[in-house]
Amino acid sequence: MGAVRFGLAMPNFTAYPALPDPEGLLRYAERAEALGYESLWVWDHILLGVDPHFPILEALTLLAAVAARTRRIRLGTGVLVLPLRNPVVLAKQLASLDQLSGGRLILGVAVGWYAREFEAVGVPFRRRGRLLEQNLEILTRLWQEDVVEGDYPPHRLRSAVQFPKPVQRPRPPILIGGYVEAALRRAAVLGDGWLTYFYTPDAFARSWARVQQFAREAGKDPEILDNGNQLAICVGRSRAAVEAPLMAWLQHEWDVAAWSESTRDSAIYGTVEECAAQLQAHIAAGVKRLVFIPYRYEPGQVELIAREILPRLQA
Repeated sequence: MGAVRFGLAMPNFTAYPALPDPEGLLRYAERAEALGYESLWVWDHILLGVDPHFPILEALTLLAAVAARTRRIRLGTGVLVLPLRNPVVLAKQLASLDQLSGGRLILGVAVGWYAREFEAVGVPFRRRGRLLEQNLEILTRLWQEDVVEGDYPPHRLRSAVQFPKPVQRPRPPILIGGYVEAALRRAAVLGDGWLTYFYTPDAFARSWARVQQFAREAGKDPEILDNGNQLAICVGRSRAAVEAPLMAWLQHEWDVAAWSESTRDSAIYGTVEECAAQLQAHIAAGVKRLVFIPYRYEPGQVELIAREILPRLQA
């Protein structure tokens, strides 16, 4: 296995009445690059929540702005709700983003879970799994073929030509998120790997083994697959000192899927040494990319993780 990579989540959603800070987000991205993080990850929703609701800056628009303010750090969606998007328009947007960033896009996608969002956009919620698979095929063909012919109701591609292609060939890496067997199979067979959220090392290892098994059954080398786990983290003077505020934040602003093994118990917290030890357990479980969600996105946490924890893990 290659070196583990370390990404950083961006606060492009907030809990009302707080609103995302556009200029603050760009400074956050610039600082993350300067500190040596490998990648930045944005969240995706069109609508989110009722009481409370969560203002959110659109994921791809934000990544385009970040691309203009950075040079090296990779840009990921963690995850884009693929069935909500028109795949032909999306193929153009993503290819353009990969061009503008010099080939730094990582596309994380999933089927989505918020039915009200689908209803508002006019996409049938019960068909979201099939739509994800169809949209992936459309994206891949438009990126890899010079001329595309095909019927993908309601999309009719007649001598469809879309240039420029993405910088990354044959396509930007695609990580598929999700918890159920169908999602793990798609990650193995249709994508380039799996991206998950709030999984403990044991839970991650079980699901990652399933992804690898699905790859083998499809005649695909599981060793070429990538993966990632997005984890909340709070570094402090002791576990006792940070546990209560961290758990209160997670309870208020973060959801875990009842049908999955995602859990707030996956949170990393304590002293520098304790956090590093907890993260080593994830690396031992097979995690190839750790994406940190720092407590309240505090700049001090971003700095501490980069300066104190990453060197211990890289050693």
